[in-house]
Amino acid sequence: MRLQYSADADILILILQETPPVNAISEPGGVVVSYDDAGEPVSVEFLNASKRQLIRPGETSLPIQL
Repeated sequence: MRLQYSADADILILILQETPPVNAISEPGGVVVSYDDAGEPVSVEFLNASKRQLIRPGETSLPIQL
């Protein structure tokens, strides 16, 4: 599992598997879940990540709250 942030698009992506997605479902609240051909989730995208205070652009660490 790894995290990726696109500053241009302001999208934080949680990559669960390195499998190419074949389908994606947009969930309420600006979340997009992508699935592989077996129906397993491969990534979760959080739109408007910095506006939602999920990430601070320019910082090298990401605070995780459990």
